[in-house]
Amino acid sequence: MDGQVTKASVLDAIQKGRTEWDALLAEVGEERMTLPGPDGWSVKDVIAHNTWNEREMVRLLGDHVLNPSDSDRLWEMTTDQRNEEIYKMYRDKPLDEALAEDRRVHEQLVQAMEHMEDADMTDPARFPGMPPDWEPWRIIAGCTFNHYPEHIEPIRAWLESFDKPQRVNEFLK
Repeated sequence: MDGQVTKASVLDAIQKGRTEWDALLAEVGEERMTLPGPDGWSVKDVIAHNTWNEREMVRLLGDHVLNPSDSDRLWEMTTDQRNEEIYKMYRDKPLDEALAEDRRVHEQLVQAMEHMEDADMTDPARFPGMPPDWEPWRIIAGCTFNHYPEHIEPIRAWLESFDKPQRVNEFLK
């Protein structure tokens, strides 16, 4: 983030990142969201993964305390282990439910952000249990607008693979 970190700047970054994410999902289309990608995860699986991260931020902002609950064990794992557990938790969820939950949790995140103050973004003391060297906005960013691009590029590459046979056929004509 450039400049002073405020509630408005973090919320704006979340909304911009989410706009790009939603545009990508529209490009993928629901008919391809359950197809496995190169890593075995479908776009639906990535949606559920992102939803889990946003839900954690809703909880952080709503409770105004770094106080993991059921997800304690997940946060104590390595990132890869946590991601695998999240995948297992949601892999059988129907697409329509995953999409509805994704929209609902994102709305909750935006509402929770609207109730924050500028100081909440930079002062870890405002979140009991948060280490003093952490910056709350960085935690939020890591689960939202800095997290989306980690998935956008691989999904874009996966999408391009659908167009390659068509391009080859056009070249051969």
